[in-house]
Amino acid sequence: MPLDPVAYEPYQDPDDFIREVTDRIWVQRDVSYILDNYEPDSIVHGGLGTVIGRDGVVDGSLMRIAGTPQHVGQAEDVVWEARGGDAFLSSHLVFSSDENLVDGRMIRVRKRTVANCLYRRGRMVEEWVVRDELADALQRGLDPDEVARGLRFRGYEGSMTKPAPADVLAVGDSGPRPDDFRTECEMVLEFLQEVWNGRRYQKVTDFMVRDLFLHTVGDTTIVRPDGYQRDLLALVAPFPDAQFAVRDVQTNHSERYAGLRIAVCWVMRGTYRGTPAFGPLTDQPVDLLGVSQFLVQGGRIVREVRVFDEIALRAQINATRGDGEFTDTNIY
Repeated sequence: MPLDPVAYEPYQDPDDFIREVTDRIWVQRDVSYILDNYEPDSIVHGGLGTVIGRDGVVDGSLMRIAGTPQHVGQAEDVVWEARGGDAFLSSHLVFSSDENLVDGRMIRVRKRTVANCLYRRGRMVEEWVVRDELADALQRGLDPDEVARGLRFRGYEGSMTKPAPADVLAVGDSGPRPDDFRTECEMVLEFLQEVWNGRRYQKVTDFMVRDLFLHTVGDTTIVRPDGYQRDLLALVAPFPDAQFAVRDVQTNHSERYAGLRIAVCWVMRGTYRGTPAFGPLTDQPVDLLGVSQFLVQGGRIVREVRVFDEIALRAQINATRGDGEFTDTNIY
């Protein structure tokens, strides 16, 4: 079924829609446009929990823009897919490289954000947004644990409290999806099950090319299968029982972005009882929201861009330990 233009008017297509709307709000600073762009009861899930209602998005956006007034977010990729005849789900990868005044000198901060946005008839319905706040802290010379100590994990509501979809290629958290690029999608899901969940790290080379790239948090780039294995081991070592549940999938093929990309929204659930990478162990479960965008060429994965909020993860762990004096922080 072709996508009705009502889903993205007055723009050319969903890619153009997402890039222009984001620029209008975050670069041109038309914060009031959120009132036109979001449904009043819109839902946003982030690293620190869920916000329900458009007012929270307006308040949070205003505070974030005021805190980094020189910020320019550049669209690095837009993976969009139809959700029926009048809606689409986009996975918008945003790259920024802003100069910030820190202790009297200018510091360049490079980071990535992914916003998975469900739009129906041109209005935001639900959003899953993750930011590489670790990169921001490290490049500003801040202690990530101290940054996290002042944040409050609010917890999740709505769709994030329900079990992961049983057949995510048919129906994800955003609703029924078209059966596009099934072979490649099944390959990516098998990779996640075998390597991420099954701990068969030697199988990285069965799914990924030798000259692979992984762009991940802390503004870090990893290369080759050995580097990928080491990075994944470091991610799960604090949570030995960690399992990754896929919440949504969308695909898009575009020459502009080098071909077929498959975006996967996932949640890692595990118990902080392993390597004490984030302070004293708690033996309590955590939920880590993340998005990975995979570039697939010739039936194999050549690149992954993985974004999650490690600072929010630390805040969640701190909350279970009773650390810090938490404030009602901006999760947007």
